[in-house]
Amino acid sequence: MAVTDQAIEKIKEMIVSGTLSPGARLPNEADLSEQLGLSRSSLREAVRALTAMRILVAKQGDGTYVSGLEPHLLLEAMTFAADVSHGHTARQLLQVRRLLEPQAAALAAGLLSGDQLAALRTILDRSEQAATIEEFIELDVEFHRTIADAVGNPVLSTLLGILSTHTQRLRIVRGTILQPPAGGTPAPSAREQAHREHETIWRALVARDATLAAGASAVHVAAVEDWLASGSTHDPAVLAGITP
Repeated sequence: MAVTDQAIEKIKEMIVSGTLSPGARLPNEADLSEQLGLSRSSLREAVRALTAMRILVAKQGDGTYVSGLEPHLLLEAMTFAADVSHGHTARQLLQVRRLLEPQAAALAAGLLSGDQLAALRTILDRSEQAATIEEFIELDVEFHRTIADAVGNPVLSTLLGILSTHTQRLRIVRGTILQPPAGGTPAPSAREQAHREHETIWRALVARDATLAAGASAVHVAAVEDWLASGSTHDPAVLAGITP
């Protein structure tokens, strides 16, 4: 194991054992390096890595602290990995999303307030009129986030946000046109189809029908899996991504 990795493990052990609790300030560099039997350079590298993972928080002029260690904040560090996922990895992320998102929609069906349902309706109306793909994606993110947040579990909200990031959605919606059947007319664009599926999800939520909401959400995610599996688009950048 590399020296920096050893340093990371030793600091994590201090946190797991309770020697360093959430919100605690780390000892100064000289004392901590001596305590752990590490060089200062190795300790600095470890602190930088743990800060990037949101395990530690650097406060300028005040030292380094253990973060609150809230799971949803720690999970945010995975967003970059999701953004750059391609091919098989992207499909694996999508499979996990298909397991979680229908259940979130089912739970939300019984929890969304009247104001939240009205907000979802406004989002859908705005997305239908969106002038750019970027605007559509922003509204799409807001639509799915509103549903997930209604469940009241920030870990679930964060996981679903990671499994389908803004970057992933933009990739495929920007360029995807489903291939038309032989002699047929062009199929809807990814944007048009996504909007129709969002409408179906919204109607199920308004009806407070958890089963229908879960089914509509599952169909929505499964359609993306079909696009990726069949190679409906020939744009490699699109094939690497995940739609809304």
